[in-house]
Amino acid sequence: MQIDRFKDSPVGHLVPIQGHDARLGRDYRHFAFVPDPLPAAVDLTQRTLKLLGEADRALGALQAMTRLLPRPSLLVRPALTKEAVATSALEGTYAPLIDVLEGEYVDSRKQSAEVREVRNYVRAAQRGLELIEELPICMRLAAKLQRILVEGTRGDDYDAGRVRDRQVCIGDRGLGIEQSRFVPPPPGAALDAGLTDWERWVNAEDDIPLLVKVAVGHYGFETLHPFSDGNGRIGRLLITLQLVAADVLGFPILNLSPWLEPRREAYIDRLSQVSETGDFDPWVAFFADAVRARARAASATIDALLEMREDFIGRVRQAGARGVAVDLAGDLIGYPVLAVSDVQNLYGVSYPAANSAVDRLVRHGLLHEITGGNYGRIFRCDPVFDVIHAS
Repeated sequence: MQIDRFKDSPVGHLVPIQGHDARLGRDYRHFAFVPDPLPAAVDLTQRTLKLLGEADRALGALQAMTRLLPRPSLLVRPALTKEAVATSALEGTYAPLIDVLEGEYVDSRKQSAEVREVRNYVRAAQRGLELIEELPICMRLAAKLQRILVEGTRGDDYDAGRVRDRQVCIGDRGLGIEQSRFVPPPPGAALDAGLTDWERWVNAEDDIPLLVKVAVGHYGFETLHPFSDGNGRIGRLLITLQLVAADVLGFPILNLSPWLEPRREAYIDRLSQVSETGDFDPWVAFFADAVRARARAASATIDALLEMREDFIGRVRQAGARGVAVDLAGDLIGYPVLAVSDVQNLYGVSYPAANSAVDRLVRHGLLHEITGGNYGRIFRCDPVFDVIHAS
């Protein structure tokens, strides 16, 4: 870490650290950055306020679009999977979207390490949506989600699901702490106090606009880096959970990571610049730009899927189909990949009835079988997959 960049920070201070780097087999002496509590007010430029207004309007339009869907919950599964792929890629874990969707039907022991890790994010997100019904945005919530996220991966260590008790750094770990990009607070009193302050700030009743609160809260979480692994993914998941908890999003269909991934360096730089300069404005503007862009993209995706849904229903009805086959044709927008068992569960029908409906949609060209290996019959709807993949 370049100490000179942080030594005069108005929003934190450096503390000396020392220890043993087991990876490199040597001792180290360096400095870590301890952030101050987050501010009670955030100064922003007119340009950033304009971006925030546009982001708010884009979120409102997205909410309105979801109300046009007969079953908005249908979009949760593909949206979370899309976010899982991109948020994991931001951390260097790459898995194709189709492999992750198909991975739901594959024994975890037969999945690649990358697919297993990405699917863990989906599980963590689903659990998070349940937990915010009973918990605020807090470290207890974050720790439960981190435990799910790292289960069975390289990050599944003795401190999974707990605040770290060891020093971590951000950057190439093989270069040592001294050459890392950023060193967050050491474990112990400084980190614990910072996390307590973060929880209070995030949940305080104040006049800070929601999107500003979410952006600044994300900076605080990432700067404290409370876990030994998974901080970036958990921090971005908390963004979604905050928006859902605040009723700005009825469903978690806003995924920011597809926008952040190609801008990874800028994303990291904006967060780092806050610690260096104390100026939140560039980071909040960057965040507002991301929300605006992805809310508009999500609205366009819903519009395309609604049009596709009407086309699918019209095609099967024209061919004389009725009942489950028609219902399934309309619901394919939430199931780019599915199994016959999904149809059983969705409509409460027998396996033969579900299988018959699937076969009918295969004959009409809406589904095709992609089954391979030793698992059951799996089907894909290419038009839906293509829309979601491109979104």
